[in-house]
Amino acid sequence: MNKLLVLLEMIKFKHSVFALPFALMGAFLAGRDIPSLRVFFWVVLAMVGARTAAMTFNRIADYRFDAANPRTKDRAIPAGQVSLNESWLLIAAAAALFFAACAMLNPLCLVISPFALALTFFYSLTKRFTWLCHVVLGVALAIAPIGGWAAAAGSLSGYPWVLSLGVLFWVAGFDIIYASQDAEFDRHAGLHSMPAALGRKNAFRLAIFFHVLAFALFTLTGWLQSLNVVYYLGIVLTGAALFYQHLIVNPRDLSRIEMSFFSMNGFISLTLFIAACISLLMKG
Repeated sequence: MNKLLVLLEMIKFKHSVFALPFALMGAFLAGRDIPSLRVFFWVVLAMVGARTAAMTFNRIADYRFDAANPRTKDRAIPAGQVSLNESWLLIAAAAALFFAACAMLNPLCLVISPFALALTFFYSLTKRFTWLCHVVLGVALAIAPIGGWAAAAGSLSGYPWVLSLGVLFWVAGFDIIYASQDAEFDRHAGLHSMPAALGRKNAFRLAIFFHVLAFALFTLTGWLQSLNVVYYLGIVLTGAALFYQHLIVNPRDLSRIEMSFFSMNGFISLTLFIAACISLLMKG
């Protein structure tokens, strides 16, 4: 049980709340209703498998940097709580779960799955050569609603691509904010990030711009999908959460960044998902 708790903390399992609601939102939008229990079950397992594999690979890829960084030196691998062999076994098991779940959904999901997983792995390497790493992470998470739609519909016909663009800029924006904690370390370690390359002040300005774009794209999604006023109430709450996130964290004060990163962003993904679902069910 202790090992399980360590593993869940290592991969930040609670952060699944960022992408999973968007995957389920894609499934709801595809069918304009509650997806079947089979689709719901395998989508959840696919997301858990993909995220577990991706986060574990990220911890392996970064463990030497984590060990040298005072903020991250107590993470499971550099602290010796989890071995590299155990981590690779976890990746293998999680990837197998992901591919099996995709195979149980439909052929399109299985075709997409290697690309989706490879992209999440690739993100973990991007800080070594480009400060666009935050955008790559956004692209990786933007696949979540695509996967949910494909799971329910079996095709991508009619998919609202603006939803994935919204996820992309939302994720890139909050990842820029989170990366600001390590701007100095990244600069000295030869790692790339927008805060390290542009400075925290300019990076925060770019994060604000990305979040304005995300808000506009999420709003456009509602219009294109003919969602009702309930969804737009969710949009208002999303806008308030985005604003509050930038209100409580700024380049000079990062003390409340954990609240900004987890609480506000978890609230945003769940709010948009619930608002979209209620809107669809009311129309049905």
